[in-house]
Amino acid sequence: MRVFERDFLGNYLIRITVCLLLFSSCGVRRANTSQAAANYPTQISIKSRPDIKQDSSGNHPELTRKQKALRAAFIDVLETKSADLPFPDLINSIYEKKGYQPVLVQKFFSAQQLQTLSDCLDNSITHGLNPEQFFVTGLKYQLDEVIHQKSSDTVRIQRGLAKLELAVVNSLIRYSMAMQYGVTNPAKIYSHYATPTLIPDSSSVIGIFEIVNLKIYLDSIQPKGKTYLALQKVLKRLDADTMENEDSVKLIMRQKLVVNMERLRWKNKPADQKFVAVNIADFSLDVMDNNKSVLHMKVCVGEPGDKQTPQIGSMIHSVQINPVWNIPQSIARNEISRYASEDRYYLSNNNIKVFKKGKLIRDPESIDWSAIDVRDYSFQQQPGAKNSLGKIKFLFKNGSSIYLHDTPVKSVFKQGMRAISHGCVRVEKPLDLAFALFGKGEKYDQLKKGMESGYPRAKFMGLPQQIPVRLFYYTAWLNEKGGVRFGKDIYGLDQLVYDEMQKKQF
Repeated sequence: MRVFERDFLGNYLIRITVCLLLFSSCGVRRANTSQAAANYPTQISIKSRPDIKQDSSGNHPELTRKQKALRAAFIDVLETKSADLPFPDLINSIYEKKGYQPVLVQKFFSAQQLQTLSDCLDNSITHGLNPEQFFVTGLKYQLDEVIHQKSSDTVRIQRGLAKLELAVVNSLIRYSMAMQYGVTNPAKIYSHYATPTLIPDSSSVIGIFEIVNLKIYLDSIQPKGKTYLALQKVLKRLDADTMENEDSVKLIMRQKLVVNMERLRWKNKPADQKFVAVNIADFSLDVMDNNKSVLHMKVCVGEPGDKQTPQIGSMIHSVQINPVWNIPQSIARNEISRYASEDRYYLSNNNIKVFKKGKLIRDPESIDWSAIDVRDYSFQQQPGAKNSLGKIKFLFKNGSSIYLHDTPVKSVFKQGMRAISHGCVRVEKPLDLAFALFGKGEKYDQLKKGMESGYPRAKFMGLPQQIPVRLFYYTAWLNEKGGVRFGKDIYGLDQLVYDEMQKKQF
């Protein structure tokens, strides 16, 4: 049989069948869809059955025998396939309210609509993903089974349609979530991650059943960011080249592209048009406004290991001019006490006050710092030219006592490798950053005057409007000319993301 004739007969059969099944469901009363709350897919078995009123004998008088058989067939398939579905409770609830009908197949069955979905799943490799994690082979198999169905048994046809329906639901939900949220949850991957990140919920599933045009929907969920598209373009070119000439360098580059495209799919960007973005791996800061960088500068970040700068999402709410540095106990124990034991005047020369149980120590030079328990003391560096925080620090709420700050040692910004701090972020142009946050006006003038004063005094000043700040970690990004640049994975986080993505590759 020629392809045209086969497709024509297949489509003709399915349209007749769909009409028959639609007609057979007319006697069912349908309730409103309920919303079952869920975060991530769980595997359970379906226990509920159609909510149809029974008479005293337990029969369903509003359904014919054939109608009950058709519904029972769909329910049986749904129960069998439940463990493979994301959000199984919610999906069962939706189909229960819809009378256990293949609603998506009824809506989308045509060579164009479902073929478009199949093509999108195959094309997911251009997003660095494996099409099989969206069960593309199973979808194609069920579609082929329905098209070539030769039986006239409506119950058997219903089972085939149910299997195709659930294959469409399974693939479409998983693909939609991957494109819009990523396939991994960064909060479960990283130990130092405190950025608000949206994850799929029940509304994501319910929305699948409200799609009108499948092609338009699939086009709408494709990532469209400038950086993402640039990385995707390089990945396509690399994959085409790797097929002919595979080597370890290209494989490493491909992994870096795949990982950073996944990071770009995470929904962790602030909704505000203006925000401060720090790329930890690039040692850079940008003030973004309407998707454009209006200020760029170098930064220093935490050393690898237990001093690494965490990924954070918060709001910059204020600054402290001529800040006081309350030295963390770990730094006091490992560094300050050692310097003080080697140089008895180190503390006074660096304008560091010492307290014991809250009481100021007048003569810290008399203490043998190599022989005492440093945990009994606290250290506070006063404002001045030698203060490690420089002349200003930018404050935002977080659980790691991290902030952006100035530094008196400007030479560090000439270094290529700038993962040298204890965790906080040193900024190259603090006054420029302050102007970007405060804008022109009296507050900024006061701030600038305070920073330039020869008699520095600590002073807090609130921003006119809080500004979002995001501390990200990208090892591939766009340079000034729009080309893709690859950076060093200073904290070894790329492999963590890649390994987690591989767990999704069925």
